[in-house]
Amino acid sequence: MSKHRHTEPPSDLVLRVKALESLLLEKGLVDAAALDILIDTYENKVGPRNGAKVVARAWADPAYKTRLLADATTAIAEFGFVGRQGEDMLVVENTPGIHNLTVCTLCSCYPWPVLGLPPVWYKAAPYRSRAVHDPRGVLREFGLELPEDVEIRVWDSTAELRYLVLPERPTGTESFSEDELASLVTRDAMIGVAKATAPDGTAGANT
Repeated sequence: MSKHRHTEPPSDLVLRVKALESLLLEKGLVDAAALDILIDTYENKVGPRNGAKVVARAWADPAYKTRLLADATTAIAEFGFVGRQGEDMLVVENTPGIHNLTVCTLCSCYPWPVLGLPPVWYKAAPYRSRAVHDPRGVLREFGLELPEDVEIRVWDSTAELRYLVLPERPTGTESFSEDELASLVTRDAMIGVAKATAPDGTAGANT
């Protein structure tokens, strides 16, 4: 008797989204082509890979880094990363003595053009509250243990201003190309709950 592989059935959430999509299309409330463009934009054209390119350029190009820290919105726009939720940006730099963490205590304001859609935990009340009152404890829960002499600065996003963390560049990357550098930059590192990935694949020592 032959064995057949069966795919897992879609989750309830996926089924509900598909049903809603079908209903909207059927009633002519949305255009199928426009919907495809929107989905493609958020799945393939915006997201952490955009922010990673910004960080990699800042690591590789001191002049760009200076522009980025002075006027993040304009510097990020050099890549074409502009639009809703990214109109006003500020980049904050991690150093050996300072670690930055971003949060939105009021809701979930988030820089979509460079980080894509916010993770579920970023929008959750426990993170939004504890990131301000116990940032060191929150970072520890994410697996990031910082020395006591490292200052942690928490930046609270608003509808007017959103933040992006510029992580420290990992050691051993002096000969890396921008694409190689970008591969080390994670979404979590740009939020501040992690460090950039070291060349050996760990969140190791940074310059």
